[in-house]
Amino acid sequence: FELTVMFAVFVEIGGSGLYLALQKKISNMASQYFTSMQESFRNNCKSREFPAHSAKVHSVAWSCDGRRLASGSFDKTASVFVLEKDRLVKENNYRGHGDSVDQLCWHPTNPDLFVTASGDKTIRIWDVRTTKCIATVNTKGENINICWSPDGQTIAVGNKDDVVTFIDAKTHRSKAEEQFKFEVNEISWNNDNDMFFLTNGNGCIIILSYPELKPIQSINAHPSNCICIKFDPTGKYFATGSADALVSLWDMDELVCVRCFSRLDWPARTLSFSHDGKMLASASEDHFIDIAEVETGEKLWEVQCDSPTFTVKEGKYDSNREAGTVKLFGLPNDS
Repeated sequence: FELTVMFAVFVEIGGSGLYLALQKKISNMASQYFTSMQESFRNNCKSREFPAHSAKVHSVAWSCDGRRLASGSFDKTASVFVLEKDRLVKENNYRGHGDSVDQLCWHPTNPDLFVTASGDKTIRIWDVRTTKCIATVNTKGENINICWSPDGQTIAVGNKDDVVTFIDAKTHRSKAEEQFKFEVNEISWNNDNDMFFLTNGNGCIIILSYPELKPIQSINAHPSNCICIKFDPTGKYFATGSADALVSLWDMDELVCVRCFSRLDWPARTLSFSHDGKMLASASEDHFIDIAEVETGEKLWEVQCDSPTFTVKEGKYDSNREAGTVKLFGLPNDS
């Protein structure tokens, strides 16, 4: 915003030369970032696989402090790893679900708590300090999507019947429940915690007010099934992925599409921004993960995979669905 004001002032006082100079400087800075990141990837493009589960991995997620990685699997368990320099060290397995663990997420500010959603019609909250389940919440259907609100107070879980239940994270009781008349895919709060977003089977982004859950807007984002959604850490953008193999970048304030990424050939299944919001990773049934620079859309790197990727975090991690392993990417080439 301040930069925009500066531009306006320069033009108003006839300072077009200063405007162009500043514009050129910003362009050079972006170019330097692109070059430095490509160089970093060239020097740190080694991958290593770590055994995680006895069956397909369905979900991976980093704790808020970046120290732990959790994975959920078709084998009904969750695993937690600790990141130690160039390796993932398994800390614990978490058992208790009676069906596949389809998605999981960490508490937004507490690095010790994570929650899992399962087809057994429950969600479970786990504490890595005690390695125990601290709460089991029964739900009405087979759960497939879950997210934790940015303020840490609420957990939203979606099931196969397109019902989204909002659960109080302290009392573990249902606060609200919404039945939708369309296919609900991924769900998420915005960073400010005052809106709730859903992607649906009609290619739309549905925006509800929160906590009122009143419709605000329906955006026709894609011509086919809108599968996934992710908000960048800075709150400037969010991205959506679709069955049309496109990834769209949206301005959070204006709710307009500012850029499309079209390097995937198969439906975009999963998205993740880097911690600084400058990179966006997208993956599909293509055997690679595309890592793009957010502001230009240019490809920074391509991470090769042995199988389709259905979950990716921070552009450096993917799950091998067949082998039950977790792959760590971004290691120094000489490690």
